Amino acid sequence: MFTNNYKFFLLLIASWMIVRQGISQDQGVFSGGLESNANFFMRDSLIGASGIPQYDNLLFGGEAWVKMGYQIGTWTLGLRFDAFHNSNLREPNSAYSDQGIRHWFIRKQIKDLEIQAGHIYDQIGSGIIYRAYEERPLFIDNALYGVSLKYSFNDQWSVKGFSGRQKYLFSSYPSIIKGASLDGFYSFGDEKPFTIAPGFGIVNRTYSEETMQNMVNTLRAYIGNDRIETLKYNTYAGSAYATLSYGSWGMYLEGAYKTPEVFFDPNALKTSISGTQTPGKYVQEPGSVLYASLSYGNKGLGVIAEVKRTENFDFRTSPELSLTQGLMNFIPPMSRVNAYRLTARYAPATQLLSEIAYQLDGKYSFNKHASLNINYSQINRLDDLLLYRELYTEFLYKQGRDWRLITGLQWQQYNQEIYEVKPQVPLLNSITPFFDFQYRINKQNSFRLEGQYMHTEQDFGSWIFGMAEYNVAPHWAFELSGMYNIVPTDKAPADENGNAIKLLYPTVGLTYVSGSNRYSLRYVKQVEGIVCAGGVCRLEPAFSGIKLAVSSSF
Repeated sequence: MFTNNYKFFLLLIASWMIVRQGISQDQGVFSGGLESNANFFMRDSLIGASGIPQYDNLLFGGEAWVKMGYQIGTWTLGLRFDAFHNSNLREPNSAYSDQGIRHWFIRKQIKDLEIQAGHIYDQIGSGIIYRAYEERPLFIDNALYGVSLKYSFNDQWSVKGFSGRQKYLFSSYPSIIKGASLDGFYSFGDEKPFTIAPGFGIVNRTYSEETMQNMVNTLRAYIGNDRIETLKYNTYAGSAYATLSYGSWGMYLEGAYKTPEVFFDPNALKTSISGTQTPGKYVQEPGSVLYASLSYGNKGLGVIAEVKRTENFDFRTSPELSLTQGLMNFIPPMSRVNAYRLTARYAPATQLLSEIAYQLDGKYSFNKHASLNINYSQINRLDDLLLYRELYTEFLYKQGRDWRLITGLQWQQYNQEIYEVKPQVPLLNSITPFFDFQYRINKQNSFRLEGQYMHTEQDFGSWIFGMAEYNVAPHWAFELSGMYNIVPTDKAPADENGNAIKLLYPTVGLTYVSGSNRYSLRYVKQVEGIVCAGGVCRLEPAFSGIKLAVSSSF
Protein backbone atom coordinates (compact mmCIF):
# COMPACT_ATOMS: atom_id res chain seq x y z
CA MET A 1 0.00 0.00 0.00
CA PHE A 2 1.20 3.50 -0.81
CA THR A 3 1.47 6.07 1.96
CA ASN A 4 -0.47 9.32 1.63
CA ASN A 5 2.79 11.13 0.80
CA TYR A 6 3.45 8.82 -2.14
CA LYS A 7 -0.13 9.16 -3.39
CA PHE A 8 0.18 12.94 -3.21
CA PHE A 9 3.51 12.85 -5.01
CA LEU A 10 2.17 10.70 -7.85
CA LEU A 11 -0.91 12.91 -8.20
CA LEU A 12 1.26 16.02 -8.24
CA ILE A 13 3.48 14.67 -11.02
CA ALA A 14 0.56 13.48 -13.15
CA SER A 15 -1.32 16.78 -12.79
CA TRP A 16 1.73 18.89 -13.47
CA MET A 17 2.64 16.90 -16.59
CA ILE A 18 -0.89 17.16 -18.02
CA VAL A 19 -1.15 20.90 -17.40
CA ARG A 20 2.35 21.56 -18.71
CA GLN A 21 1.80 19.56 -21.87
CA GLY A 22 -1.48 21.33 -22.49
CA ILE A 23 -0.02 24.85 -22.33
CA SER A 24 3.38 24.33 -23.90
CA GLN A 25 4.54 23.49 -27.39
CA ASP A 26 7.50 21.74 -25.84
CA GLN A 27 6.01 18.34 -24.99
CA GLY A 28 9.11 17.14 -23.15
CA VAL A 29 10.62 13.66 -23.13
CA PHE A 30 9.23 10.70 -21.19
CA SER A 31 11.44 7.64 -20.68
CA GLY A 32 11.63 4.59 -18.50
CA GLY A 33 12.56 0.99 -18.16
CA LEU A 34 11.89 -2.34 -16.49
CA GLU A 35 14.33 -4.77 -14.96
CA SER A 36 13.02 -7.93 -13.33
CA ASN A 37 14.31 -11.28 -12.05
CA ALA A 38 12.38 -14.41 -11.14
CA ASN A 39 14.11 -17.33 -9.42
CA PHE A 40 12.53 -20.78 -9.14
CA PHE A 41 14.37 -22.73 -6.44
CA MET A 42 15.05 -26.46 -6.81
CA ARG A 43 16.60 -28.13 -3.77
CA ASP A 44 19.98 -29.82 -4.18
CA SER A 45 21.38 -30.70 -0.76
CA LEU A 46 24.51 -32.20 -2.29
CA ILE A 47 25.83 -28.82 -3.45
CA GLY A 48 24.47 -26.92 -0.43
CA ALA A 49 21.38 -25.48 -2.17
CA SER A 50 19.02 -26.09 0.75
CA GLY A 51 18.13 -24.93 4.23
CA ILE A 52 16.56 -21.56 3.35
CA PRO A 53 12.83 -20.69 3.01
CA GLN A 54 12.91 -20.58 -0.79
CA TYR A 55 14.06 -24.21 -1.05
CA ASP A 56 11.96 -25.48 1.86
CA ASN A 57 8.57 -23.83 1.36
CA LEU A 58 8.41 -20.73 -0.84
CA LEU A 59 9.99 -22.18 -4.02
CA PHE A 60 10.01 -18.74 -5.69
CA GLY A 61 11.66 -15.38 -5.20
CA GLY A 62 12.03 -12.35 -7.40
CA GLU A 63 12.62 -8.63 -7.80
CA ALA A 64 11.42 -5.93 -10.18
CA TRP A 65 12.39 -2.31 -10.75
CA VAL A 66 10.28 0.04 -12.90
CA LYS A 67 11.96 3.37 -13.60
CA MET A 68 10.22 6.41 -15.09
CA GLY A 69 11.55 9.86 -15.95
CA TYR A 70 10.22 13.02 -17.52
CA GLN A 71 12.22 16.01 -18.78
CA ILE A 72 10.79 19.26 -20.05
CA GLY A 73 12.73 22.48 -20.36
CA THR A 74 14.79 23.00 -17.21
CA TRP A 75 12.77 20.48 -15.19
CA THR A 76 13.65 16.81 -14.67
CA LEU A 77 11.48 14.41 -12.68
CA GLY A 78 11.98 10.73 -11.96
CA LEU A 79 10.75 7.86 -9.84
CA ARG A 80 11.32 4.15 -9.47
CA PHE A 81 8.94 1.49 -8.20
CA ASP A 82 10.69 -1.47 -6.53
CA ALA A 83 9.15 -4.84 -5.70
CA PHE A 84 10.74 -7.69 -3.72
CA HIS A 85 8.71 -10.89 -3.36
CA ASN A 86 10.39 -13.66 -1.32
CA SER A 87 13.66 -12.24 -2.63
CA ASN A 88 17.05 -13.53 -1.48
CA LEU A 89 18.85 -10.48 -2.90
CA ARG A 90 18.93 -8.59 0.41
CA GLU A 91 20.15 -11.61 2.38
CA PRO A 92 21.05 -14.82 0.47
CA ASN A 93 19.84 -17.07 3.31
CA SER A 94 16.42 -15.50 3.91
CA ALA A 95 13.34 -14.19 2.12
CA TYR A 96 12.47 -10.49 1.89
CA SER A 97 9.18 -9.02 0.64
CA ASP A 98 8.14 -5.39 0.22
CA GLN A 99 7.15 -3.00 -2.54
CA GLY A 100 6.61 0.68 -3.19
CA ILE A 101 8.23 3.83 -4.55
CA ARG A 102 11.82 3.50 -3.38
CA HIS A 103 13.37 6.32 -5.39
CA TRP A 104 12.11 9.70 -6.62
CA PHE A 105 13.62 13.11 -7.35
CA ILE A 106 12.87 16.53 -8.80
CA ARG A 107 15.63 18.61 -10.38
CA LYS A 108 15.39 22.22 -11.62
CA GLN A 109 18.03 24.34 -13.38
CA ILE A 110 17.72 28.09 -12.72
CA LYS A 111 20.50 29.81 -14.68
CA ASP A 112 23.70 28.88 -12.82
CA LEU A 113 21.93 27.15 -9.92
CA GLU A 114 20.82 23.50 -9.92
CA ILE A 115 18.31 22.44 -7.26
CA GLN A 116 17.53 18.81 -6.55
CA ALA A 117 15.28 17.19 -3.95
CA GLY A 118 14.35 13.59 -3.22
CA HIS A 119 16.67 10.61 -3.51
CA ILE A 120 20.02 11.86 -4.81
CA TYR A 121 22.97 9.91 -6.22
CA ASP A 122 26.24 11.83 -6.07
CA GLN A 123 29.84 11.67 -4.88
CA ILE A 124 32.80 13.84 -3.87
CA GLY A 125 36.04 13.18 -5.74
CA SER A 126 36.44 9.44 -6.32
CA GLY A 127 33.98 8.72 -3.52
CA ILE A 128 36.47 8.12 -0.69
CA ILE A 129 34.70 10.42 1.79
CA TYR A 130 31.22 10.31 0.24
CA ARG A 131 29.41 8.38 -2.45
CA ALA A 132 25.67 7.78 -2.78
CA TYR A 133 25.13 5.13 -5.45
CA GLU A 134 23.25 2.01 -6.47
CA GLU A 135 24.62 -1.50 -7.09
CA ARG A 136 21.67 -3.88 -7.48
CA PRO A 137 23.56 -7.22 -7.55
CA LEU A 138 24.73 -6.47 -3.98
CA PHE A 139 21.46 -4.85 -2.83
CA ILE A 140 23.20 -1.49 -2.39
CA ASP A 141 21.05 1.62 -2.76
CA ASN A 142 22.34 4.28 -0.40
CA ALA A 143 20.94 7.40 -2.05
CA LEU A 144 20.76 10.57 0.03
CA TYR A 145 17.16 11.42 0.87
CA GLY A 146 17.35 15.18 1.06
CA VAL A 147 18.24 18.34 -0.85
CA SER A 148 21.23 19.25 -3.02
CA LEU A 149 22.32 22.61 -4.48
CA LYS A 150 25.01 23.18 -7.11
CA TYR A 151 26.16 26.61 -8.28
CA SER A 152 28.51 27.23 -11.21
CA PHE A 153 30.46 30.45 -10.87
CA ASN A 154 31.84 30.12 -14.41
CA ASP A 155 33.28 27.47 -16.72
CA GLN A 156 36.08 26.82 -14.24
CA TRP A 157 34.62 26.67 -10.73
CA SER A 158 31.50 25.20 -9.16
CA VAL A 159 30.38 24.51 -5.61
CA LYS A 160 27.76 22.07 -4.31
CA GLY A 161 26.22 21.30 -0.96
CA PHE A 162 23.77 18.67 0.28
CA SER A 163 21.96 17.56 3.41
CA GLY A 164 19.73 14.62 4.23
CA ARG A 165 19.60 11.06 5.50
CA GLN A 166 20.83 7.88 3.85
CA LYS A 167 18.11 5.68 2.41
CA TYR A 168 17.55 2.22 3.88
CA LEU A 169 15.05 -0.07 2.15
CA PHE A 170 11.83 1.99 1.97
CA SER A 171 12.79 4.34 4.79
CA SER A 172 15.98 6.10 5.97
CA TYR A 173 18.63 5.80 8.66
CA PRO A 174 18.20 8.44 11.41
CA SER A 175 21.69 10.03 11.18
CA ILE A 176 21.94 13.34 9.32
CA ILE A 177 24.55 13.68 6.55
CA LYS A 178 25.78 17.07 5.33
CA GLY A 179 28.52 17.89 2.87
CA ALA A 180 30.00 20.36 0.42
CA SER A 181 32.63 20.39 -2.32
CA LEU A 182 34.43 22.90 -4.53
CA ASP A 183 35.58 21.77 -7.99
CA GLY A 184 37.62 23.58 -10.62
CA PHE A 185 39.21 23.17 -14.03
CA TYR A 186 42.09 24.99 -15.72
CA SER A 187 43.75 24.51 -19.09
CA PHE A 188 47.12 26.00 -20.12
CA GLY A 189 48.51 26.01 -23.63
CA ASP A 190 47.01 25.33 -27.06
CA GLU A 191 48.77 22.62 -29.08
CA LYS A 192 49.53 20.30 -26.13
CA PRO A 193 47.59 21.78 -23.19
CA PHE A 194 48.29 21.04 -19.56
CA THR A 195 45.05 20.65 -17.59
CA ILE A 196 44.35 20.47 -13.90
CA ALA A 197 41.02 19.81 -12.17
CA PRO A 198 41.42 20.41 -8.41
CA GLY A 199 38.78 19.76 -5.82
CA PHE A 200 38.10 19.92 -2.09
CA GLY A 201 35.32 18.29 -0.11
CA ILE A 202 34.03 17.83 3.42
CA VAL A 203 31.30 15.60 4.90
CA ASN A 204 29.71 15.64 8.33
CA ARG A 205 27.59 12.90 9.91
CA THR A 206 25.51 13.67 13.02
CA TYR A 207 24.11 10.82 15.09
CA SER A 208 20.50 10.96 16.24
CA GLU A 209 19.68 10.78 19.95
CA GLU A 210 18.45 7.20 19.49
CA THR A 211 21.63 6.13 17.70
CA MET A 212 23.84 7.70 20.36
CA GLN A 213 21.95 5.99 23.19
CA ASN A 214 22.20 2.62 21.44
CA MET A 215 25.93 3.19 21.00
CA VAL A 216 26.44 4.00 24.67
CA ASN A 217 24.61 0.85 25.75
CA THR A 218 26.44 -1.36 23.26
CA LEU A 219 29.93 0.08 23.54
CA ARG A 220 30.28 0.31 27.31
CA ALA A 221 31.54 -3.28 27.40
CA TYR A 222 33.98 -2.68 24.52
CA ILE A 223 35.73 0.63 25.02
CA GLY A 224 35.15 1.14 28.75
CA ASN A 225 33.33 3.74 30.82
CA ASP A 226 36.29 6.10 30.75
CA ARG A 227 36.07 6.42 26.95
CA ILE A 228 32.27 6.52 26.68
CA GLU A 229 32.50 10.21 27.66
CA THR A 230 34.61 10.86 24.55
CA LEU A 231 31.83 9.75 22.17
CA LYS A 232 30.76 12.60 19.92
CA TYR A 233 27.61 13.19 17.92
CA ASN A 234 29.56 14.57 14.95
CA THR A 235 32.22 13.02 12.74
CA TYR A 236 33.93 14.90 9.91
CA ALA A 237 35.73 13.65 6.82
CA GLY A 238 37.62 15.83 4.34
CA SER A 239 39.53 15.24 1.12
CA ALA A 240 41.63 17.10 -1.43
CA TYR A 241 41.94 15.73 -4.96
CA ALA A 242 43.18 16.68 -8.40
CA THR A 243 43.23 15.31 -11.95
CA LEU A 244 46.19 16.40 -14.10
CA SER A 245 46.93 15.69 -17.75
CA TYR A 246 49.61 16.64 -20.21
CA GLY A 247 49.89 15.07 -23.66
CA SER A 248 50.02 11.30 -23.22
CA TRP A 249 50.28 11.52 -19.43
CA GLY A 250 47.54 11.60 -16.81
CA MET A 251 47.52 11.59 -13.02
CA TYR A 252 44.94 11.47 -10.24
CA LEU A 253 45.75 12.23 -6.59
CA GLU A 254 43.50 12.16 -3.54
CA GLY A 255 44.09 12.30 0.20
CA ALA A 256 41.35 11.94 2.84
CA TYR A 257 41.14 12.18 6.62
CA LYS A 258 38.34 11.23 9.04
CA THR A 259 38.13 12.47 12.62
CA PRO A 260 38.17 9.86 15.43
CA GLU A 261 34.99 7.79 15.69
CA VAL A 262 33.85 4.39 16.89
CA PHE A 263 33.84 1.41 14.52
CA PHE A 264 34.08 -2.37 14.76
CA ASP A 265 37.51 -3.90 14.13
CA PRO A 266 37.33 -7.70 13.62
CA ASN A 267 41.09 -7.99 14.16
CA ALA A 268 41.26 -6.13 17.49
CA LEU A 269 41.28 -8.30 20.63
CA LYS A 270 38.57 -7.97 23.25
CA THR A 271 39.55 -8.96 26.81
CA SER A 272 36.83 -10.48 29.01
CA ILE A 273 36.60 -10.13 32.82
CA SER A 274 38.36 -13.49 33.16
CA GLY A 275 41.22 -12.26 30.99
CA THR A 276 40.33 -14.32 27.89
CA GLN A 277 40.99 -12.57 24.58
CA THR A 278 38.71 -13.01 21.58
CA PRO A 279 38.87 -11.30 18.14
CA GLY A 280 36.45 -8.52 17.35
CA LYS A 281 36.12 -5.25 19.23
CA TYR A 282 34.75 -1.72 18.89
CA VAL A 283 37.55 0.82 18.78
CA GLN A 284 37.77 4.60 18.52
CA GLU A 285 40.35 5.90 16.04
CA PRO A 286 40.80 8.46 13.21
CA GLY A 287 41.02 7.29 9.60
CA SER A 288 42.94 8.15 6.45
CA VAL A 289 43.22 7.18 2.78
CA LEU A 290 45.89 8.06 0.21
CA TYR A 291 45.25 7.18 -3.43
CA ALA A 292 47.23 7.94 -6.59
CA SER A 293 47.18 6.77 -10.20
CA LEU A 294 49.50 7.55 -13.12
CA SER A 295 48.67 6.72 -16.74
CA TYR A 296 50.45 6.90 -20.08
CA GLY A 297 49.15 6.13 -23.56
CA ASN A 298 50.83 6.59 -26.95
CA LYS A 299 51.38 4.63 -30.18
CA GLY A 300 49.75 1.39 -29.12
CA LEU A 301 51.10 1.43 -25.57
CA GLY A 302 48.96 2.07 -22.51
CA VAL A 303 50.15 1.84 -18.91
CA ILE A 304 48.33 2.57 -15.63
CA ALA A 305 50.00 2.43 -12.20
CA GLU A 306 48.01 2.77 -8.97
CA VAL A 307 48.77 2.81 -5.26
CA LYS A 308 46.46 3.09 -2.26
CA ARG A 309 46.86 3.14 1.51
CA THR A 310 43.80 2.79 3.76
CA GLU A 311 43.67 2.95 7.55
CA ASN A 312 40.52 2.89 9.71
CA PHE A 313 38.17 4.34 7.09
CA ASP A 314 34.94 2.47 7.85
CA PHE A 315 32.51 5.41 7.46
CA ARG A 316 28.86 4.47 8.22
CA THR A 317 25.64 6.03 9.42
CA SER A 318 26.01 3.90 12.58
CA PRO A 319 28.92 1.77 13.88
CA GLU A 320 26.52 -1.09 14.67
CA LEU A 321 25.93 -1.71 10.96
CA SER A 322 28.09 -4.13 8.96
CA LEU A 323 28.85 -5.49 5.49
CA THR A 324 27.31 -3.10 2.93
CA GLN A 325 24.74 -1.56 5.29
CA GLY A 326 25.01 2.14 6.05
CA LEU A 327 28.23 2.75 4.10
CA MET A 328 28.55 6.44 3.25
CA ASN A 329 31.65 6.22 1.07
CA PHE A 330 33.35 4.12 -1.59
CA ILE A 331 37.05 3.29 -1.65
CA PRO A 332 38.32 2.36 -5.16
CA PRO A 333 39.32 -1.32 -5.53
CA MET A 334 42.92 -2.19 -6.35
CA SER A 335 42.67 -5.35 -8.43
CA ARG A 336 41.68 -6.29 -11.93
CA VAL A 337 37.95 -6.82 -12.57
CA ASN A 338 38.02 -10.26 -14.20
CA ALA A 339 35.24 -11.35 -16.55
CA TYR A 340 35.71 -15.11 -16.95
CA ARG A 341 34.01 -17.56 -14.60
CA LEU A 342 37.10 -19.10 -13.03
CA THR A 343 39.39 -16.08 -13.17
CA ALA A 344 36.68 -14.17 -11.26
CA ARG A 345 36.01 -16.93 -8.71
CA TYR A 346 38.27 -15.39 -6.05
CA ALA A 347 37.86 -11.61 -6.03
CA PRO A 348 39.22 -9.39 -3.23
CA ALA A 349 36.84 -7.06 -1.40
CA THR A 350 38.18 -3.62 -0.55
CA GLN A 351 39.42 -3.57 3.05
CA LEU A 352 38.19 -0.48 4.88
CA LEU A 353 40.39 -0.71 7.98
CA SER A 354 43.83 -1.83 6.87
CA GLU A 355 45.09 -2.05 3.32
CA ILE A 356 48.10 -1.07 1.28
CA ALA A 357 47.77 -1.99 -2.37
CA TYR A 358 49.53 -1.62 -5.72
CA GLN A 359 48.45 -2.30 -9.28
CA LEU A 360 50.24 -2.05 -12.62
CA ASP A 361 48.37 -2.60 -15.87
CA GLY A 362 50.00 -2.49 -19.30
CA LYS A 363 48.62 -3.05 -22.80
CA TYR A 364 50.54 -3.03 -26.06
CA SER A 365 49.07 -3.34 -29.57
CA PHE A 366 51.58 -4.89 -31.97
CA ASN A 367 49.38 -4.11 -34.97
CA LYS A 368 45.68 -4.11 -35.88
CA HIS A 369 45.56 -7.87 -35.35
CA ALA A 370 47.40 -8.57 -32.08
CA SER A 371 47.70 -7.06 -28.60
CA LEU A 372 49.02 -8.08 -25.19
CA ASN A 373 47.71 -7.12 -21.75
CA ILE A 374 49.62 -7.73 -18.50
CA ASN A 375 48.31 -6.86 -15.05
CA TYR A 376 49.92 -7.25 -11.63
CA SER A 377 48.25 -6.37 -8.35
CA GLN A 378 49.14 -6.93 -4.71
CA ILE A 379 47.16 -6.16 -1.57
CA ASN A 380 48.58 -6.38 1.96
CA ARG A 381 47.32 -5.44 5.35
CA LEU A 382 49.23 -2.63 7.06
CA ASP A 383 50.93 -5.24 9.27
CA ASP A 384 52.30 -6.83 6.03
CA LEU A 385 49.90 -9.79 6.04
CA LEU A 386 49.39 -10.81 2.39
CA LEU A 387 45.75 -10.55 1.35
CA TYR A 388 45.87 -10.87 -2.42
CA ARG A 389 48.34 -11.16 -5.27
CA GLU A 390 47.56 -11.63 -8.96
CA LEU A 391 49.51 -11.82 -12.20
CA TYR A 392 47.26 -11.79 -15.24
CA THR A 393 48.31 -12.07 -18.88
CA GLU A 394 46.03 -11.89 -21.90
CA PHE A 395 46.87 -12.14 -25.60
CA LEU A 396 44.34 -11.09 -28.25
CA TYR A 397 44.47 -11.96 -31.95
CA LYS A 398 41.71 -11.06 -34.38
CA GLN A 399 41.37 -11.63 -38.10
CA GLY A 400 39.20 -8.85 -39.42
CA ARG A 401 35.58 -9.31 -38.39
CA ASP A 402 35.59 -13.07 -39.00
CA TRP A 403 37.18 -14.45 -35.86
CA ARG A 404 38.88 -13.51 -32.63
CA LEU A 405 40.96 -15.47 -30.12
CA ILE A 406 41.79 -14.45 -26.54
CA THR A 407 44.10 -16.63 -24.51
CA GLY A 408 45.96 -16.07 -21.28
CA LEU A 409 47.07 -17.19 -17.85
CA GLN A 410 46.18 -16.04 -14.34
CA TRP A 411 48.16 -16.71 -11.16
CA GLN A 412 46.56 -15.85 -7.82
CA GLN A 413 47.17 -15.88 -4.10
CA TYR A 414 44.01 -15.23 -2.08
CA ASN A 415 43.46 -14.97 1.67
CA GLN A 416 40.18 -16.81 2.32
CA GLU A 417 40.52 -16.35 6.06
CA ILE A 418 40.13 -12.58 5.66
CA TYR A 419 37.93 -12.22 2.57
CA GLU A 420 35.51 -15.07 3.28
CA VAL A 421 35.84 -15.19 7.08
CA LYS A 422 36.91 -18.85 7.03
CA PRO A 423 39.18 -19.32 10.07
CA GLN A 424 42.43 -21.27 9.92
CA VAL A 425 42.37 -22.02 6.20
CA PRO A 426 45.63 -21.81 4.24
CA LEU A 427 46.45 -19.12 1.70
CA LEU A 428 44.84 -20.14 -1.57
CA ASN A 429 47.14 -20.50 -4.60
CA SER A 430 45.71 -20.97 -8.07
CA ILE A 431 46.87 -21.08 -11.69
CA THR A 432 44.23 -20.62 -14.39
CA PRO A 433 44.88 -20.84 -18.14
CA PHE A 434 41.95 -19.81 -20.35
CA PHE A 435 40.83 -19.17 -23.92
CA ASP A 436 37.91 -17.40 -25.60
CA PHE A 437 37.29 -18.03 -29.31
CA GLN A 438 34.63 -16.22 -31.33
CA TYR A 439 33.79 -16.95 -34.98
CA ARG A 440 31.41 -15.07 -37.25
CA ILE A 441 29.84 -17.45 -39.74
CA ASN A 442 27.87 -14.80 -41.62
CA LYS A 443 26.00 -11.58 -40.90
CA GLN A 444 23.45 -13.37 -38.74
CA ASN A 445 25.18 -16.37 -37.23
CA SER A 446 28.15 -16.57 -34.88
CA PHE A 447 29.40 -18.77 -32.09
CA ARG A 448 31.73 -18.46 -29.14
CA LEU A 449 33.70 -21.09 -27.25
CA GLU A 450 35.18 -20.44 -23.82
CA GLY A 451 37.38 -22.70 -21.71
CA GLN A 452 39.25 -22.39 -18.40
CA TYR A 453 41.12 -24.70 -16.06
CA MET A 454 41.89 -23.71 -12.48
CA HIS A 455 44.51 -25.68 -10.57
CA THR A 456 44.42 -25.26 -6.81
CA GLU A 457 44.88 -27.57 -3.85
CA GLN A 458 42.86 -25.35 -1.49
CA ASP A 459 39.16 -24.66 -0.99
CA PHE A 460 37.04 -27.00 -3.19
CA GLY A 461 40.03 -28.00 -5.32
CA SER A 462 40.65 -27.79 -9.08
CA TRP A 463 38.02 -26.84 -11.65
CA ILE A 464 37.40 -26.97 -15.38
CA PHE A 465 34.89 -24.72 -17.09
CA GLY A 466 33.57 -24.75 -20.64
CA MET A 467 30.94 -22.73 -22.45
CA ALA A 468 29.44 -22.80 -25.94
CA GLU A 469 27.32 -19.88 -27.13
CA TYR A 470 25.50 -19.60 -30.45
CA ASN A 471 23.99 -16.31 -31.64
CA VAL A 472 21.40 -15.72 -34.35
CA ALA A 473 21.22 -11.97 -34.87
CA PRO A 474 19.28 -9.94 -34.09
CA HIS A 475 17.05 -12.02 -31.82
CA TRP A 476 18.40 -15.28 -30.42
CA ALA A 477 21.31 -16.45 -28.26
CA PHE A 478 21.77 -19.98 -26.89
CA GLU A 479 24.14 -20.96 -24.06
CA LEU A 480 25.45 -24.25 -22.69
CA SER A 481 28.11 -24.29 -19.99
CA GLY A 482 29.45 -26.44 -17.21
CA MET A 483 31.74 -25.99 -14.21
CA TYR A 484 33.25 -29.31 -13.09
CA ASN A 485 35.07 -29.93 -9.81
CA ILE A 486 37.62 -32.17 -11.48
CA VAL A 487 39.96 -32.67 -8.46
CA PRO A 488 37.92 -32.05 -5.28
CA THR A 489 39.44 -31.60 -1.82
CA ASP A 490 37.97 -32.49 1.56
CA LYS A 491 36.32 -29.03 1.59
CA ALA A 492 34.18 -29.93 -1.46
CA PRO A 493 30.70 -31.52 -1.20
CA ALA A 494 30.89 -35.12 -0.03
CA ASP A 495 28.82 -38.30 -0.36
CA GLU A 496 27.07 -40.12 2.49
CA ASN A 497 30.38 -41.70 3.50
CA GLY A 498 32.13 -38.35 3.78
CA ASN A 499 34.18 -38.77 0.59
CA ALA A 500 34.61 -35.70 -1.63
CA ILE A 501 32.93 -36.19 -5.00
CA LYS A 502 33.37 -34.71 -8.44
CA LEU A 503 30.39 -32.54 -9.30
CA LEU A 504 29.18 -30.84 -12.46
CA TYR A 505 27.44 -27.46 -12.18
CA PRO A 506 25.64 -27.03 -15.53
CA THR A 507 23.91 -24.01 -17.06
CA VAL A 508 21.54 -24.12 -20.03
CA GLY A 509 19.97 -20.93 -21.27
CA LEU A 510 18.46 -18.94 -24.09
CA THR A 511 17.98 -15.23 -24.67
CA TYR A 512 15.51 -13.50 -26.97
CA VAL A 513 15.80 -9.82 -27.94
CA SER A 514 13.03 -7.89 -29.66
CA GLY A 515 13.68 -4.20 -30.06
CA SER A 516 14.33 -2.79 -26.60
CA ASN A 517 12.94 -5.89 -24.86
CA ARG A 518 15.20 -8.67 -23.63
CA TYR A 519 14.09 -12.04 -22.24
CA SER A 520 16.42 -14.58 -20.65
CA LEU A 521 15.64 -18.08 -19.34
CA ARG A 522 18.35 -20.22 -17.72
CA TYR A 523 18.62 -23.45 -15.74
CA VAL A 524 21.49 -22.96 -13.31
CA LYS A 525 23.49 -24.92 -10.78
CA GLN A 526 25.99 -22.58 -9.19
CA VAL A 527 28.71 -23.26 -6.64
CA GLU A 528 29.14 -21.16 -3.51
CA GLY A 529 31.31 -18.15 -4.32
CA ILE A 530 32.09 -14.45 -4.14
CA VAL A 531 29.97 -11.87 -5.98
CA CYS A 532 31.64 -8.47 -6.46
CA ALA A 533 30.80 -5.10 -7.94
CA GLY A 534 33.47 -2.40 -7.94
CA GLY A 535 35.49 -3.88 -5.10
CA VAL A 536 32.44 -4.40 -2.86
CA CYS A 537 31.90 -8.15 -2.45
CA ARG A 538 29.86 -10.69 -0.57
CA LEU A 539 29.90 -14.47 -0.22
CA GLU A 540 26.82 -16.12 -1.71
CA PRO A 541 25.66 -19.71 -1.15
CA ALA A 542 25.17 -22.30 -3.86
CA PHE A 543 22.12 -22.00 -6.12
CA SER A 544 20.01 -24.58 -7.93
CA GLY A 545 17.00 -23.70 -10.05
CA ILE A 546 15.65 -21.66 -12.93
CA LYS A 547 16.33 -17.96 -13.50
CA LEU A 548 14.05 -15.80 -15.62
CA ALA A 549 15.00 -12.20 -16.42
CA VAL A 550 13.07 -9.58 -18.39
CA SER A 551 14.31 -6.08 -19.18
CA SER A 552 12.85 -3.32 -21.30
CA SER A 553 13.39 0.35 -22.02
CA PHE A 554 11.01 2.92 -23.45
